[in-house]
Amino acid sequence: MEQTLQIAGMSCAACQHHVERALRSVPGVESASVNLLSNSAQITSVQPLGAQPLIDAVRHAGYDASLPASHQHATADHAEHVHDTDEPAIGLRALLSLIAGAIAMVLSMPLMMASPSTDPLLSLLARLLAPLTPAALMSLPAQPIRWFLCALSVAVMLFAAPEIYLAAWRAARHRSTNMNTLVAIGTLSAFAASLVATIRAKATGADVYFESVILILGFLLAGRWLEARARSQATRSIRGFAQLTAATARLLYIDPAAASPNYASAPETILPTDALATGDILRILPGDRIPVDGIVLDGRSSVDESMLTGEPLPVTRALGDRLISGTLNLDGVLVLRATAVGSASTLAQMQRLLSQAQSSRAPMQRLADRASAIFVPTILALAALAFTAWAIALNTGDRHQGLAQPFAIAIAVLIIACPCAMGLAVPAAITVAIGRAARLGLLIKGGEAIERIATLDTLALDKTGTLTEGKPHIAHFATISRSTLPQQDLLSLAAAVERSSTHPLAEAIVHFATVQSQLQNQSQLQNSKLETERNLPPPQATDIEVLPGIGIRALASGREILIGNASLLPAGDLDPELTAPAELSYATPIYLLMDKQPQAAFFATDQLRPEATEAIRDLHTLNIQPLILTGDTQLSAAAIAREAGIDTLRASLLPAQKLDAIRELQSQHHRVGMTGDGINDAAALAQSDAGFAISSGTDLAREAGDVLLLHPDLKLIPAAIRLSRRAARIMRQNLGWALLYNVIGIPIAAGALYPRFHILLSPVLASLAMALSSVSVLANSLRLRR
Repeated sequence: MEQTLQIAGMSCAACQHHVERALRSVPGVESASVNLLSNSAQITSVQPLGAQPLIDAVRHAGYDASLPASHQHATADHAEHVHDTDEPAIGLRALLSLIAGAIAMVLSMPLMMASPSTDPLLSLLARLLAPLTPAALMSLPAQPIRWFLCALSVAVMLFAAPEIYLAAWRAARHRSTNMNTLVAIGTLSAFAASLVATIRAKATGADVYFESVILILGFLLAGRWLEARARSQATRSIRGFAQLTAATARLLYIDPAAASPNYASAPETILPTDALATGDILRILPGDRIPVDGIVLDGRSSVDESMLTGEPLPVTRALGDRLISGTLNLDGVLVLRATAVGSASTLAQMQRLLSQAQSSRAPMQRLADRASAIFVPTILALAALAFTAWAIALNTGDRHQGLAQPFAIAIAVLIIACPCAMGLAVPAAITVAIGRAARLGLLIKGGEAIERIATLDTLALDKTGTLTEGKPHIAHFATISRSTLPQQDLLSLAAAVERSSTHPLAEAIVHFATVQSQLQNQSQLQNSKLETERNLPPPQATDIEVLPGIGIRALASGREILIGNASLLPAGDLDPELTAPAELSYATPIYLLMDKQPQAAFFATDQLRPEATEAIRDLHTLNIQPLILTGDTQLSAAAIAREAGIDTLRASLLPAQKLDAIRELQSQHHRVGMTGDGINDAAALAQSDAGFAISSGTDLAREAGDVLLLHPDLKLIPAAIRLSRRAARIMRQNLGWALLYNVIGIPIAAGALYPRFHILLSPVLASLAMALSSVSVLANSLRLRR
């Protein structure tokens, strides 16, 4: 059982870790994955589990949780609420805090001039501002300035950034720590030390850090505002899918007894889409979003499916065609019968899979998760160690410099450390990459899939319906001369059996038999004066059994009928009359056996997809070796392989043999991808390192692949590989930057450069660096949108 919760109060990777740990501690929970970008949690339980125990566990951990208003749009709606509602408020508070910080810096000039800072950057700033500072300001007494700065810092702490202290307090109550803990301890320590210095009323000296407290909070809020904007862009794809949902639909009232209903004059009523049921008949006007999956009953129109399939051109939909929820009706009136509504619709499935994919974990993230779990306690210990070391170094022997400088160093260590960058490094890249893929017409099922796709060196492709258009036609039909039934009767039997199959070759046989029957009827009508037309009922097939990778078996007209490939034939017993003509030597043969005796053969041909050759060239450019794995004959597969530019193929394979072929390549240390239709090739898709399934719309959630091609365009496969490689590279860059930032920044803040270069990092500059670190990770991830 899977369910989604909205999480409030998270600010960093440590928060994410605490929420996950709290959810996993609930009895019955199998796994929990928290998305820091969308502030949501995906929980999987081994048995039905109520939401209240999960919510209580999150609240006990110091955060808040709630059920989404609508399960269908849970993550999207919450992400939209967080980013679109909170972002302006955070931006305003950040602006006010920075203005207050600028005022505090100007008012602090007399204090800074009296006792120059050991931070060379702040000292340089003070020298640059000195000529611009009014003389009257420099003559102000120090004590009133300190008390004004104290009041200003209190106002910023209470009104601009209260959630930082509340979150730190909640975490402390539940014996946990997070990013807010570092900021709260750092700023409160600076404020307390400054207040003590103010009460002692020293006449001179820059012994207060009120301006640092204000600027730290201002930079932090500015960083969170920039993060909110970047997160909004990163999660825009989820919200884009949510916006495709139609709010209402036009329900038609049709008399169920009417043989030929008049859709044009049928009365209609407008209902919310949530009130629709399968089987309802709806009218879709030009400009309307199609609210549900359905079948066209009347009308003809152009439909824009670009947001769902990546296909840029509108497609024509008419009687009998399938419509997908979320697509846009352009120029005609359509009447449809609903076949899937609500959470069963294609749009809802895609949105759910996209949200789950963006909440998924990538193997690369495990290192960041482990580091984040111990990050904040480690920083607290390092700050204490730095304070102790500098307090001893500056107050032993002939030195008596007090605790002001060690205190500033400890605050800088607390402030500069940023677990946010480490926590966002991988999920930010995953979220943007999956959103970008969705806009291209690809649905990638998570971060782990991205990493596996990025490492592929071999790609196996099915032939029928994958490399080819999947719409074969019967080019020749042959029967044996000693057959006991005429050709038309054999065709009728074949059509009766194959109507129970959805295989492309079965559809080709049914179509061929129908056309031949129509031609025969026309001929009989022309010769009606000489010949009496037979009015025999069409045969009916019973006891139907699908033989995977081989064909189909059934009973019809009292006979056992077998239709399929050469596996059905007795060993070495192929009648010469059932061989293909020389000009169709590459055609796929389908044999018809009656009571286990070969009677006829169909010879089917299929066309290579127009984009297949270019897609194969792109794979070669990416250093990926393509090969064909098909159940078709060697001759048929070889013709398609030559046309597509593929050198390696394996033909006449059963599904189990395709699986063995994938395993064999993997045993040779190849990273193998598989492309297929997701049904006959399900085992091979599941075994491969990355499976690419050509989606069939309503079968979307049942596909076995790691990537769903929402539009049957083979060029999407190299596009997915190229995007995955870029995403994996950016994940590594983000992790490397987050690690390098902390490895370099924390020692500098701790005073590592002071003994040789006399450089100390002030808490103000540390807060600026901390704010920019996570923003830089998000900005780097957003490059994937291009």
